[in-house]
Amino acid sequence: MPFGEFPYTVDDKGRVVIPPAFRDFVDDGMVVTRGMEGCLYVFPMSAWHRIEERLTELPLTDPDARNFVRFFYSGASKAKLDAAGRVTLPPTLRQFADTAGNVVVAGAPNRLEIWNEQRWLANLHEVQSSPPAPDLLRELVG
Repeated sequence: MPFGEFPYTVDDKGRVVIPPAFRDFVDDGMVVTRGMEGCLYVFPMSAWHRIEERLTELPLTDPDARNFVRFFYSGASKAKLDAAGRVTLPPTLRQFADTAGNVVVAGAPNRLEIWNEQRWLANLHEVQSSPPAPDLLRELVG
């Protein structure tokens, strides 16, 4: 699983470097889509296939499920690393996550996240000021 956070810059063509430590994780291709809190999620293809299976199981009669699928699935885009270890972010996803300029590429248990640097810092500050799940942390680390 990828972990760590790495600062990069999105270039004029919408490309961002995937950190060398994360490249094996997405070497077989990836899907980039809208994430929570205004970031982008990057899933390796193997994880994306599992997500697609679960999305097809959501009830069509549930408006929240339909809206979630629209948000999450309709913005998804398949991608591969180029020879320089970069991925091109589609314009709609760059606009959604406000990735012009400085970004942070962060690891998570089953995905990567690409954040606008200022949003990343604000999110970290918020979590540090008011930890969202102290009981979960206590359970994980003892």
